[in-house]
Amino acid sequence: MTAPTRLRTDAGPAGAGGRVAVEGANPPALAVGYAQLWAADPGAWQAAGAAWAGLTTLVERRAGELGTDARALRVAWSGRAAMAADGRLAGLRGELASIAPALIEADQVLAEFAGRLAVAKGRLAAAVALAEGAGLLIDRQGRVGADPARSRPPSERDGAAAARVAAALRAALELAGAADRAATARLAELAAAAVDGWQAPPPPGRPAPGAVPVEVRAWWAGLTPAQRRWLVGHEPTLVGRLDGVPVAARDQANRLLLGARREELVAERRRLLSRVPPGPVGALRLRRIEARLAGLDALADRLAGPQAPRAYLLGLDPTGEGRVVVSLGDPDQADRVVTYVPGMTAGLDDAPGELTRVARVLGRCATLDPGEQTAAVLWLDYDAPDFLHEAATAGQARDAGPALHRFQEGLRASHEGPPARQTVLGHSYGSLVVGMAARDHGLAADALVFVGSPGVGVAQAAELGVPPGQVWASSAPDDVIRLTRPPDDLARQVLLNTSPLAAALSLTGRGEHELWFGRDPAGPGFGGRTFPSGRHGHVGYWDPDNPALDGMARIVLGR
Repeated sequence: MTAPTRLRTDAGPAGAGGRVAVEGANPPALAVGYAQLWAADPGAWQAAGAAWAGLTTLVERRAGELGTDARALRVAWSGRAAMAADGRLAGLRGELASIAPALIEADQVLAEFAGRLAVAKGRLAAAVALAEGAGLLIDRQGRVGADPARSRPPSERDGAAAARVAAALRAALELAGAADRAATARLAELAAAAVDGWQAPPPPGRPAPGAVPVEVRAWWAGLTPAQRRWLVGHEPTLVGRLDGVPVAARDQANRLLLGARREELVAERRRLLSRVPPGPVGALRLRRIEARLAGLDALADRLAGPQAPRAYLLGLDPTGEGRVVVSLGDPDQADRVVTYVPGMTAGLDDAPGELTRVARVLGRCATLDPGEQTAAVLWLDYDAPDFLHEAATAGQARDAGPALHRFQEGLRASHEGPPARQTVLGHSYGSLVVGMAARDHGLAADALVFVGSPGVGVAQAAELGVPPGQVWASSAPDDVIRLTRPPDDLARQVLLNTSPLAAALSLTGRGEHELWFGRDPAGPGFGGRTFPSGRHGHVGYWDPDNPALDGMARIVLGR
């Protein structure tokens, strides 16, 4: 409980440079915390976590070497002793493999601590700015007082301002302390597991097929930490895809699968290269495989890097055009979460670029409010249209609806603490995915945002099932989607001659505010709210100088 505060004037008569402080709001126990937090370096903790995760490569290499040795022994050695040696080598490989999830978990703990520490430092900086604005100073021990350089004497108003600053300081320090305690507890549990054994016997039972995320979360909560580690290590495919399983566990499981997923693409490329000549169709397939490999490698670099915020791999499928779900920051710990659904042609090869868009929204959120912990998810877990004739139909958006619904429900189920504000953002065809998912299945979302939309499958914002006033849209003045509206022949002919996308979405006989998939969500009569965009075209909503980027960030923050 916070001690009561009262005004205290230090030595010196009023008007003679007396110092105003808040007595009882700056206990000695917090003075050290203030100095520690001011000097703390979240980036160093982030880098330390990445170093632990980097050891997984060494562990995998050693396990592979043991496998090679075992195969060589089988060729040259037989009999009972050979069988015993083979069994021992297999056991060693298993022990090495069991370490990898723990290394990833250590990375998660330190990265999450770094993220919460950064938020606490942001709140500390805000408290310092509040003090400066009120003409107050904060000393090295975290004590708040009047600036002796100012001419006017201290007043009761100064005391009230000092109390507000002290409360802000306390909140920042308490957040840092809570982060420290949580990280210490998790690392202590990991250390104990290293002594007692990483994994228990396999747990009985699995979620029933089609189990909803709340049921999955309840099943997971009923397991011991050792049982959870067993599942991550032995059934990563199951754990990695289950909505409702905590994000940290899904990330561990999917990272364990990352090498195998890459090898699938390499094997596919090898098969194509074995055909001489591959032919035009084979050459096209080869280029696409190479593009997916490049996208996967860039994604792997981001996953392995020390940059903040930490990336969490929540899903990966390299087949077809490739699917991926990645979060920057941990949605289970965040106060604000935005899920971004990209549009036409998006695939694994586009993941690095799409992740850049996610990072820009997240970065702008941090600039606008450094005291909030925000996570941003790239959700590319659907078959996006590759061709214009596919983009002109709603079939692929309709098919994506159940998966997006389950994912958002999973975020709600696995979140820790008070519910986060959840925003779902759709761009281009992705806005149709979001709209149809909300219309047909419902979305666990507090706000929906549509940019560059060809329509969202409804005529009114009220049909989307989110709170009133929380449907937002923006359409750039030079976005080709917007330009497909005019029904006059001259405008349409100009578009047909200059833009294949406009040709696919030409709207003969539609009303002024009608798009291909219903009323324009950025137009009058839809019932939503709009935010401005500059002339940045169909894909420029995330450009740093576009006001639309600020608009998206403010909606995510709930401003």
